[in-house]
Amino acid sequence: MDEERALYIVRAGEAGAIERVLRDYSDKHRATFKFESTDEDKRKKLCEGIFKVLVKDVPTTCQVSCLEVLRILSRDKKILVPVTTKENMQILLRLAKLTESDDSLEKASEFPVIVESLKCLCNIVFNSQMAQQLSLELNLAAKLCNLLRKCKDRKFINDIKCFDLRLLFLLSLLHTDIRSQLRYELQGLPLLTQILESAFSIKWTDEYESAIDHNGPPLSPQETDCAIEALKALFNVTVDSWKVHKESDSHQFRVMAAVLRHCLLIVGPTEDKTEELHSNAVNLLSNVPVSCLDVLICPLTHEETAQEATTLDELPSDKTAEKETVLKNNTMEYNGMNMEAIHVLLNFMEKRIDKGSSYREGLTPVLSLLTECSRAHRNIRKFLKDQVLPPLRDVTNRPEVGSTVRNKLVRLMTHVDLGVKQIAAEFLFVLCKERVDSLLKYTGYGNAAGLLAARGLLAGGRGDNWYSEDEDTDTEEYKNAKPNINLITGHLEEPMPNPIDEMTEEQKEYEAMKLVNMLDKLSREELLKPMGLKPDGTITPLEEALNQYSVLEETSSDTD
Repeated sequence: MDEERALYIVRAGEAGAIERVLRDYSDKHRATFKFESTDEDKRKKLCEGIFKVLVKDVPTTCQVSCLEVLRILSRDKKILVPVTTKENMQILLRLAKLTESDDSLEKASEFPVIVESLKCLCNIVFNSQMAQQLSLELNLAAKLCNLLRKCKDRKFINDIKCFDLRLLFLLSLLHTDIRSQLRYELQGLPLLTQILESAFSIKWTDEYESAIDHNGPPLSPQETDCAIEALKALFNVTVDSWKVHKESDSHQFRVMAAVLRHCLLIVGPTEDKTEELHSNAVNLLSNVPVSCLDVLICPLTHEETAQEATTLDELPSDKTAEKETVLKNNTMEYNGMNMEAIHVLLNFMEKRIDKGSSYREGLTPVLSLLTECSRAHRNIRKFLKDQVLPPLRDVTNRPEVGSTVRNKLVRLMTHVDLGVKQIAAEFLFVLCKERVDSLLKYTGYGNAAGLLAARGLLAGGRGDNWYSEDEDTDTEEYKNAKPNINLITGHLEEPMPNPIDEMTEEQKEYEAMKLVNMLDKLSREELLKPMGLKPDGTITPLEEALNQYSVLEETSSDTD
């Protein structure tokens, strides 16, 4: 009934009546996302009628009402097929100021029309494959970049930037060809990076360093939304950029990484918005070549040095309270480097672990990022090792029991999700400089067995990557407890009585044969398969492992 009345007025009424009836329709259906199939034809005709009104010379307020209703109706995919034509798309592009002209955005009265047109385009492009094809034909990505350049330094049109960026994100998500066009032809990487700089009001103190005002106000909701949309669009533009081929590429990625460092050190209007902002920053950092991530840390400035910030590595490891004071009151410093951004990433990772769900989507990106940073940058690895795997003192509890970051990560090493447990184990392994003995000290053999089996390191040794040769120093408490630590569980156990001590030799032989027969039965029925280690440290069926060792022994004796 609403569609019939609106359609009648749209077809026959004057601008004022059209505006009133469409405003009523918009107010009533503002939260409608599911539509009755019985009124599908009426909604199609209403869309067609609205487009006919939009080509006329009607007041701005009437245009806004038309576009609001069109945005609501475009949530229904079924009605978009007949109305998604090249002519209708061009009408929306004209209203959104998506043209090749250099006309500036001067008339504030036009801003609501531009915003509503962009919202309609977002819905239509997302829900219609025909609109996606027309977007390529009409070179929509180039027009969006042109509009961004017109408004990138003007804060009072944040809504236009926000929905322009959202549409750019959708296009680059739905069409992989547009990613390459954005990256190279349209210079999307520096353009979108400048949008972020503008949203964060960055003031550069050095080539890759920005001034951080920890006591400054949080970002406004509009600035936060703009930044999030820009981060998402940048993610699509850089998704295939793992390697740097030119010096100019390296510079662009370093500037972007410096902007992302600034992003990690500021907060949004709410805690949820801050987490969303940081989450998108983490995702984008995962696309930055690892060689460019060194800008996440920087030497302390003269001002920070003058404040006599206390270094963490100067404090004794048992001074927990003093360390917490440093974290709260001073710049995070390690070996003369500012580690604030890395500390934010570590806290972000711990919050994602504490959520206890959606680990693959929410946790693996930040874990992977910290792993690669630790593998490539020594200072980052040493700082994270100090925070995650401090020198062991109390080994009475199992490594997976407790509330420290180490305990939480060790628990993830036996998670049901293969990807989650692999990246958690890999992170700890890298912090231990890929040395098996060091990893087992912090996790126990049982928790680390999966990683070691996959790496062919069950027999010990170290990984393929090279790390500095500085040795870990064990505490006196750990050295005293080490002889009694259970290597499988990784914690101190009271000596257990040996059950065979009071057996006679005949009883021992009987129990041994009983065990052999049980294993033989399980093996013959293929319920259990005996396995052994090959010379390269990987697992294989026992017979094959024995054969390989026999061949090695024969080769050795022939050589002798």
